[in-house]
Amino acid sequence: MEGRKAGVAGTGRIGAGLATLLAGNGFSVAVVGRRESSVTRCLAMVRENLDDLVRQGLLTSADRETIAGRITGGVDYGSFTGCEMVMEAVSEEIAVKRSVFQQIEAAVEEQTMLVSATSAIPAAVISEHLRLPRRFAVAHPFQPSHLLPLIELVPGPKTDPAVLAQMKAWLEALGREVVVLKKDVPGFVVNRLAQALFREALYLVGQGVVTPADLDKAVKYAVGMRYANIGLLEYFDDVGFALEAEIAKSVYPSLCSAQEIAPIVRQGLRDGATGRSAGRGLYDWTEKDEQDYLKRKNAAFYGCFDWKQR
Repeated sequence: MEGRKAGVAGTGRIGAGLATLLAGNGFSVAVVGRRESSVTRCLAMVRENLDDLVRQGLLTSADRETIAGRITGGVDYGSFTGCEMVMEAVSEEIAVKRSVFQQIEAAVEEQTMLVSATSAIPAAVISEHLRLPRRFAVAHPFQPSHLLPLIELVPGPKTDPAVLAQMKAWLEALGREVVVLKKDVPGFVVNRLAQALFREALYLVGQGVVTPADLDKAVKYAVGMRYANIGLLEYFDDVGFALEAEIAKSVYPSLCSAQEIAPIVRQGLRDGATGRSAGRGLYDWTEKDEQDYLKRKNAAFYGCFDWKQR
């Protein structure tokens, strides 16, 4: 894809990951942020991503320099001129996103595709003030966004079906697995599944049924291993409707159906025990090996993309 250009609006972890992915596919990438300092930080995160790939043997040092050299950064939205697609990854505030898209639309050509990496705001809400909403959709990636291959593609009410098909093909050419939603629902697909699991997991821990460590062991060595290779609904069909119906009759009445935040989370928010960044949440993170955790977090995704062939 040498000679082609794409843009990233946003300088956080997701923006840095998307810039890494695009540049790794041969695109010239323009990164735009609100401040030069945030752009500098973003480019440093891109270097961290590339350094990690070198350590894993997925890139050579020369590859790293070639890819890094394809990325430029600044605060001028005019640098998006000539982009095939611009990917927005700014903060989850609708006023900020609308302002950013207004500036993007003023800079790009009419054929430029526009996507938002939002994980929560409906496509209809983001696109309602766009000049050309037909060329917009949500393209929700998952962290680390240069490694994890899935993207949820969610059209807005005025997205042109032909443009949506073009977006899907474009993202697939980046080595992404694309799930196209037929309806725009809160949380899309993956976050809805995750929240259902989190709710039940926190309930089981809060009820004293199991410890966080044992619950995670159950997920890692049963749920996670199984669904890494076959689909959730493939397995449902494999077990069969009759047995699954009997299990549902037994389990459904006792499942957590809370509509409020779990008590264990409310307590953590009150006490400042809010997770890894605070040093304590469900786990005491001061007792964990940080490098081991990060290695395990990314390990499954290193083999999803052949960086050296791009």
